[in-house]
Amino acid sequence: MTTLLEGLAANPALPSVLVDRLIAVADDDLAAVLADRPDLTPSQAEALARPSVEVVAGPDPDEIYFSTTDRELLTELAGHPHAEVRAAVAYNPATPPEVLARLVANDPPPVTCDVCVRNPIPFVHDPECRLPDCDLPPGAACDGTHESVIHSLLCRAVDNPFTPLSAVLHLAEHPSMIIRWTLATRPGLPPEVAERLSTDPVPGVRAYLADNPALPEPVIRRLAGDTGHDVQRRLAFNVNVPLDVLAMLRRAGGLLLPRIAVADPEEVAHLAGSRDPHLRALVAERRDLPPEIRDRLAADPDAKVVKAIAPHPGLTGVQLRGMVERHGVRVIVKVATNPDAPADLLVDLARHQPPAQKVFREIARRPDAPAGALDLCLADRQARPIAGAHPALPVERIIALLDDGDERVAAAAAANPSLPESEMSRLIALSGPVL
Repeated sequence: MTTLLEGLAANPALPSVLVDRLIAVADDDLAAVLADRPDLTPSQAEALARPSVEVVAGPDPDEIYFSTTDRELLTELAGHPHAEVRAAVAYNPATPPEVLARLVANDPPPVTCDVCVRNPIPFVHDPECRLPDCDLPPGAACDGTHESVIHSLLCRAVDNPFTPLSAVLHLAEHPSMIIRWTLATRPGLPPEVAERLSTDPVPGVRAYLADNPALPEPVIRRLAGDTGHDVQRRLAFNVNVPLDVLAMLRRAGGLLLPRIAVADPEEVAHLAGSRDPHLRALVAERRDLPPEIRDRLAADPDAKVVKAIAPHPGLTGVQLRGMVERHGVRVIVKVATNPDAPADLLVDLARHQPPAQKVFREIARRPDAPAGALDLCLADRQARPIAGAHPALPVERIIALLDDGDERVAAAAAANPSLPESEMSRLIALSGPVL
């Protein structure tokens, strides 16, 4: 019953008088749901308030280092003898660029760090440390150079967009792959540094480099042939990748790639007329195609092209039916997402044999889903809670779902704005006090 009441508490059509009745029986969980309602009166909001204990404390000094915008203070803190303070300053975007450059240069070096003030050096913190009062991170180490904290400082400085690029370029040779892949994401890398990182032995570094929009074309073309993990997928999302290179990258199906999104009309026409169905499918992901190109792609013989174009606005019911007749379950789910799909087609998609399971969820999510299609969606376990909350579902079906064995479905029915007020009142009356 608690789950039902929580669903009812989220029902946008719940009358204010019934909100009052729910507040009267609410436990903390139910009160939390009620508190999210946008239509609460001041008295209802006050009734839902719970006593709270506020601990008043001064600001955390570490947070000050991270968040202060006082440039003079940051400049002073950059020379602090404690390495952790300097690492916090390296993260702060308000730190002056020349100060960030000095931090990267480690000039002058810090005197202490959290490791060496607690332990004789050299010391490496055991990753499996079981001391209950130990808060050193796993692997924290100091041999007198405060290496683990300096590593953290460098990572933060490289990631800080206000650190001068010239101050961190030498880190392309740093032994830490984390520092190298952070550097790989920096815009404006000189060609020779991008070249160096494109041959990095760690695939993750090359992958982070691959979607850097400032890469020179020779580096992009080299990465296009890189089979390291995630390199080609990330390269496909690079907004400046040449179209002929994009044709080689086949790891981003079903998504509108940035380079395709910015293609000019001439490039769009070229892609749509390509003999390569992969390229036609890529441009078919756009939702602003000229009608003649849209219609040509809708009649494409290749199912992946049709699947990509199926959600495009402006397609007629006849065109959408034709897609299903030619390609069946391969395109049904995408056809169901088309904003112009007519009601009778949605019913037919829900009846299609063989069925496509995801189609039921897509139909149930549509605000314009017809009752006949929603009724069919109830047969699918995953779509059933979505359909149960749809206001177009017949009232008798909504009421029946209140007794569903799946709590998610029953709660969805209770949250359905088409649930009669008499049923809402009945649910509250049946509940009694919530313990």
